[in-house]
Amino acid sequence: MRPFRGRFGAVLAIILLGGAAAVAAWLDPAPPPIAGNARASDGDSFRLGDERVRLLGIDAPEYAQTCDDRNGRQWPCGRTARDRMAQLLKSGKVDCRPEDHDQYGRLLAVCTVGGKDIAATMVAEGLAISSGRYWGEEQSARSASKGIWAGGFDTPRHWRDDHPRPSSLFGWLGSLWPQT
Repeated sequence: MRPFRGRFGAVLAIILLGGAAAVAAWLDPAPPPIAGNARASDGDSFRLGDERVRLLGIDAPEYAQTCDDRNGRQWPCGRTARDRMAQLLKSGKVDCRPEDHDQYGRLLAVCTVGGKDIAATMVAEGLAISSGRYWGEEQSARSASKGIWAGGFDTPRHWRDDHPRPSSLFGWLGSLWPQT
């Protein structure tokens, strides 16, 4: 007897896979919410107490990254993004709903300050790109030529590829290098 043959088998397989996914989610729930005062690491991550947090749904220029303005002059878009993040974080208590951890052990979270979504603000002001969650905010920033959209820039991902961290250069020794 072959239990996964035909239409009945396909339905049975879907039910079993769905059940396994539900059990996995129940056994590995999202981390609990965190709140407090935070300090910026860069334009899409910060420290909240002892926790390192990375905002979900965005990618901001790296701290050392530069972008071109509409006249082709370079400006420190990475530092500007970090400074704006610092300004947002200083405006009140930060509330985060973590969803997971990234490969560096940082909490991946949606965070607000004063009820405003921090990531949405960064994207709307042209200081970060959306990875899908904040598409409307990105389109508005692009249309208005705000921030990085005023001129030319490498996406943060491409910039990181061209400017690897020491951990990429020195293997295990790089694991000793602090991650932001």
